[in-house]
Amino acid sequence: MVRLFHDVNIDWLGKRRFFIGLSIMLLLAGMGMALYRHKFHPGGSDAFNLGVDFKGGTVATVRFKQPPTVDQLRSAINAAGIRDAIIQPVLDKRGMFLIKVPHQGAEEVSSESQAGVDAARDNVRKALNTFGAEADPKKSLEEDQQAVYKIEGTDAVGQVASKQLRTQAIAVTVAALIGMLLFIAFRFEWTYGAAAVIAVFHTVLVTLGLFSIFQIEINLTVIAALLTLVGFDVNDSIVIFDRIRENRKLYRRMNLYDVTNLSINQTLSRTVITSGLVFLSVVSLVLLGGETLRPFSLALLMGIVFGTYDTIAVAGPLMVWWERRVAASERAAVAKAGASTSRNSARPERARDGVTKPSRAALAREQK
Repeated sequence: MVRLFHDVNIDWLGKRRFFIGLSIMLLLAGMGMALYRHKFHPGGSDAFNLGVDFKGGTVATVRFKQPPTVDQLRSAINAAGIRDAIIQPVLDKRGMFLIKVPHQGAEEVSSESQAGVDAARDNVRKALNTFGAEADPKKSLEEDQQAVYKIEGTDAVGQVASKQLRTQAIAVTVAALIGMLLFIAFRFEWTYGAAAVIAVFHTVLVTLGLFSIFQIEINLTVIAALLTLVGFDVNDSIVIFDRIRENRKLYRRMNLYDVTNLSINQTLSRTVITSGLVFLSVVSLVLLGGETLRPFSLALLMGIVFGTYDTIAVAGPLMVWWERRVAASERAAVAKAGASTSRNSARPERARDGVTKPSRAALAREQK
């Protein structure tokens, strides 16, 4: 096994107050920004920058004879006054793009309103006309010699469907966290599972908070990234917890505080190598993946950074604190039971008819 660090002796739990304080500050900053946007923007629509998938819109399927680059398409669409558009090339069909735009026109209120779809189509057509003429609707793109592009289809993502997607995304994320909790509780102990799930919640909430602060778009690919982070983060926590369980058997005289520090230091090389390699891959996606993959890659980047951080600085201290609370509760229960037993043994015996039997000292005094 490759090791970057040898004989590491860092008191991670000794710095737990600093780490927990930093985590609370990040969580409060994200929650505060989301609440601020919710309070000062009508309907709370700007608390998060939701994409077309979650707030509805129109998807136009466009095909070019000589396809432009995604950046050229985005510049033309922005120049036409369309904001927050998602441009997705269809990889298996050359020259074809999916252009997703939010609701266009104030008249589109319901998911069935055709006026908003027509407005979106007209705005997209206006942007695409900067590249050349559109094909005749009665002809194919190849048959029209003067045409540069053709809008082959337009689909609407209604508000009802987008709300269902939001609900399903939240339900899937929560179900994944509950599944992880049950697995770790079964495989280790419930205190380990609770600490790992709280750490994962920390990663997800901090990432969402940063998305709210910087108004990065949240779409279905971001939800996929968050679910990926749930598995990645829990895997890191399981590695450390497994080492803690092994070391508690090897070092029976060592307290849990020192065992946890030792286990984190022993797995530090593995954590840095694994997270570091994934971090480099995600950085390349952020820099070279383009606008379409930018929200997905940024969610992965933030999640890997904070997931690695909370594996070391949040999950371990939480587990130790919880174990101590459980142990203290058990000791208190045992002490209470022992005190109750002592009081019962000191009481004089009672006869079956309810009359108190005289003690040995009283009998001795009577005999004298």
